[in-house]
Amino acid sequence: MKFSIDRSKFVNQTNNVQRAISTKTTIPILTGMKLDLSDSGLTITGSNSDISITSFISKEDTDNDLRIESTGSIVLPARFFNEIIKKLPGDNFDLEVLSNNQTLISSGVSEFTINGLDASNYPHLPEVETSNQLVFPTDLFKEVVNQTVIAVSNQESRPVLTGVNFLISSEGLVSVATDSHRLSQRRIDITSDEDYNLIIPGKSLTELVRTINDSVKEISMSISENQVLFSFDNVMFYSRLLDGRYPETDRLIPADSNTKITFDTTKLLGSVERASLLSHESRNNVIKLEIKTAEKKAILYGNSPEVGTVEEVLDFENLEGDDLEISFNPDYLKDALRSFGGNTNIEMSFTSPLHPFTLRPVENKDDFVQLITPVRTF
Repeated sequence: MKFSIDRSKFVNQTNNVQRAISTKTTIPILTGMKLDLSDSGLTITGSNSDISITSFISKEDTDNDLRIESTGSIVLPARFFNEIIKKLPGDNFDLEVLSNNQTLISSGVSEFTINGLDASNYPHLPEVETSNQLVFPTDLFKEVVNQTVIAVSNQESRPVLTGVNFLISSEGLVSVATDSHRLSQRRIDITSDEDYNLIIPGKSLTELVRTINDSVKEISMSISENQVLFSFDNVMFYSRLLDGRYPETDRLIPADSNTKITFDTTKLLGSVERASLLSHESRNNVIKLEIKTAEKKAILYGNSPEVGTVEEVLDFENLEGDDLEISFNPDYLKDALRSFGGNTNIEMSFTSPLHPFTLRPVENKDDFVQLITPVRTF
C-alpha cells in the first residue's frame, strides 16, 4: 500500500473519524484508525463499538491530490498518527506500508516509521439497508438534536433515558428526551411510509452534530434493527440503537394550566443567569419565581445562605391566571431557554407549585415544548 495526498484535506477527514475512536476501549485494535486504499480512493474508518465513522477521499477530486501507487489496508495508532500528520512540514505527505505492517510516513525533511496492525482483524462495519432513507435539511436536523439532547439522562441505571426517542410515521417525526426531571419534545414535518420507533444515544447525536460542517445541505438517515446510519458528503456515521421501551411521555405534558406568562427569551435568560449566580453557591441550587397577577408582577429570587440573596422584577409581555410561587433548578431553565434561540417569545404555563410547568414558543406552540419539574422547598 503506497500513496501520497494533500495533508490538509486528509486531516479534515481524520478529524471527523477521530471522534469515534476511544483510548478506553477493551478491544485494542479499535484504538487505531483504519486506512483502506482502493483504485477509486481512500476510506478512513474509526469505531468504538457504539459509533463508527467512515470518510471517503476520492481519487477523482483533484483537490485531494491523491496519487495511488499500490492499494491495500492498514490500521495505525490513531492518537500518534493524527498528531504526526498535523505536524508534518509539507503540504503533501507520502505513506507506504512496509513489511510486518510497519508504515513509513514522509513529508519534506521529516520521516516517521510507526507500527501498524493487520486490517483484516478490524471489526466489520454494521450492515444498514440504505434503499429507504429519510432526508433532512441539515439546519433543521441540527436544531432538532440540539433542542432535545439537552434533556437526556446521564444516569446509566435507566439506559433508554440516555437516548433521544424518534417516532416517525406518515404524520411526521416526533423526537423526545427526558431524564425524569425535565423533558424536551420537538415535532417536524418529515414523514415516512413506514413507522419507526427508535432510541438513539444522546452521546452519538452530540458527536454527529459536531461532525457535520456548515457546508452540508442535507443529511440522510437509514434505519436497521439495531443500527442507524447517517450519510452526508463523503461521511457515513453509524450508531447503535438503545434496546428497551421508551416511556410514554405524552401523558406527562399538562393539557391545561392555571397561570400563563409570556417572556422575551433573551431577557428572561439574562435574569435567570443573574439569579443563579448565588444559587450555584447553595447546596440546593434552587431559584424561586413569584407571580402576582393582580399587581401584574413577576419576581425572581436567588438565595445562598453563605453569600446572600438576589431579587429581580422580571420584564414580561403578557400575564394571566392565578398567583403562584414555584421553585426550580435554574440550570434546567437556562438550557431550555437557550434551546429556543434568540429573538423568540415563549409562553410559560403553570398548573400548581408542585406540578411540572412548560415552555413553548408563542408561534407554532404545538411544534416544540420543554417541561421542567419544580423543586419542593417546604
